[in-house]
Amino acid sequence: MSEVLLKYLPEHAVEPVFELIKTNSVHLKIVNERVTRHGDYRRHPSGKHQITVNANLNKYRFLITLVHEIAHLAAFEKYGRMIKPHGNEWKITFQRLMIPFIRPEIFPNSVLPLVANHFRNPTASSDTDARLAFALKQFDERKPDIHFIHEVPSGSFFRIKNGRVFQKKGLRVKRYECLEVKTGKLYLFNANAEVEIIPG
Repeated sequence: MSEVLLKYLPEHAVEPVFELIKTNSVHLKIVNERVTRHGDYRRHPSGKHQITVNANLNKYRFLITLVHEIAHLAAFEKYGRMIKPHGNEWKITFQRLMIPFIRPEIFPNSVLPLVANHFRNPTASSDTDARLAFALKQFDERKPDIHFIHEVPSGSFFRIKNGRVFQKKGLRVKRYECLEVKTGKLYLFNANAEVEIIPG
């Protein structure tokens, strides 16, 4: 198991993660990418705890996702099944489980302070923390034709994963206002949404 984890995690996180998996009797499945989620936790009727994590995540995102899901399991076990999935009990559990990993041997300097800051009050998804999400994305394997929306020139047209086409308009507070060409509706995009620029 440790050898498998080494492929997906920072080297110094492998042993402590392996301990978390053993302690919590987790059946870990590494699965193909799902666009809507990085990972999930399920308790089967048999009582078996299954966690799935997307195989395409970079090592730092994989670590945060796996600990996020183990925190669901640990919070349900400690506080009962009636708690909110991302309520205070989960936040406290996630913080406690994550603290041993917030170290320079595990996270690079460009990410470490942002991770430390995020875990003062973790959210349901680290994607909603724009600065942390952007820092983590620097370690993704990016296709050459994919850009972050903040890199797209104003007025340009772009395509998202499902093929819908938009035109970038202006910045509204922290998100970009974009017009969907087909419907004429305005949508807001996070600065680090990944899109394909349409030439011309």
